[in-house]
Amino acid sequence: MKKYLLLFAIFIVANISGQRFCGTDEKMKDFFSNNPDALAKKQDLRNYLTSKNNVGKNVQTVVTIPVVVHVLYKNAAQNISDAQIESQLAVLNADFRKLNSDYNTIVPAAFKPFGADMELVFCLATKKSDGSTTTGIERKSVASSFSFPNNYYQSSGLVAWDPTKYLNIWVGDMPNPYLGWAYLPDAAGYAFDGLAIGYNYFGTTGAAQYPYNGGRTATHEIGHYFGLLHPWGEDGSLCGDLDNDDGCADTPAISDPHYGGNVFPDNSYMCVPTANGAMFMNFMDYVTDTEMAFFTNDQKTIKTNTMAGPRASLLNTNACSFLAVNDLEKAGSINLFPNPTTQYISIASPLVRINEVEIFNSEGRLMKKVSVKNETDKIDVNDFAAGVYYVRTYNGTEFIKSMKFIKK
Repeated sequence: MKKYLLLFAIFIVANISGQRFCGTDEKMKDFFSNNPDALAKKQDLRNYLTSKNNVGKNVQTVVTIPVVVHVLYKNAAQNISDAQIESQLAVLNADFRKLNSDYNTIVPAAFKPFGADMELVFCLATKKSDGSTTTGIERKSVASSFSFPNNYYQSSGLVAWDPTKYLNIWVGDMPNPYLGWAYLPDAAGYAFDGLAIGYNYFGTTGAAQYPYNGGRTATHEIGHYFGLLHPWGEDGSLCGDLDNDDGCADTPAISDPHYGGNVFPDNSYMCVPTANGAMFMNFMDYVTDTEMAFFTNDQKTIKTNTMAGPRASLLNTNACSFLAVNDLEKAGSINLFPNPTTQYISIASPLVRINEVEIFNSEGRLMKKVSVKNETDKIDVNDFAAGVYYVRTYNGTEFIKSMKFIKK
């Protein structure tokens, strides 16, 4: 109840206080409400993303993510410049590589051992899906009545470029109290998958407005895109609830967000007070841009599992540069997730095409044969009995790889 009262208060004072408010939790609630099948699979995916047993399966280390920026503007001020867009890419490339200049001054010594290089690099796309050249930026003038939060990805706005190959970022007139939102990997491949953000919260120059002119709103939201939750878990949860958990042991559990002006150590919202208090300077909290500065090792685990699973298709894009891989890398990149599972499995094969999957039980009997297109396809195993199953993958008639999974 406390969280919902806080949400109401945010709506009332947003114009005055300028507090950060991220719309991801609300958007994901809407997504799961409209997609009950995805809701049934939610916990299997969450277990996979937070598991340390999966880390290391990706052959690639530093991964380059191709970005396309869709600018939807109602007036000249909202038609942000290329320079403002480039300033945001520079912030992302510093923050996700732990190269941000404010890391040492903002992160207390007690939390520095948890700081992680997320090994992600972002570039504006140079190639469209059809191979033609692009700047990675497209613009569209919209009417003053255009509803950015409802229509940004529709034909009345700008339709996403293939969301399995590009990180789509829509920039426009975001109404209070939101600064932006991004969809978690559960929504990978959907038409709205990506980041929606206010033009005045994007980048560090031009129309970007204090105190959110440091580019950290995009850093925070893209953290969600790679599977990260807020340190308090899901909105509405209280200390001790199952949902009061971001899946990261190295981010202390808290009951509420921090909005800025905190002094280390701060135990005001800690579920269990400690000498070091809350990690309010983490990128996934709500403090202002100049008060957040790092991701943690456990957050990196989630990112790595996301790139080995539901967002693995981003690995095979050549939208920024030519992609050259050897056969060993191709075979090593194939991954089955989540494992173990209760509802479904998916096959991540970013570097070699997989179009057919066979599933056998432990006695060698064929249980299912399905056609697949990409990592977003989910193969239903809900009706399978508990046990060990074996998967054979094919490219046409050519056998590619065999794997196994556990059905709980």
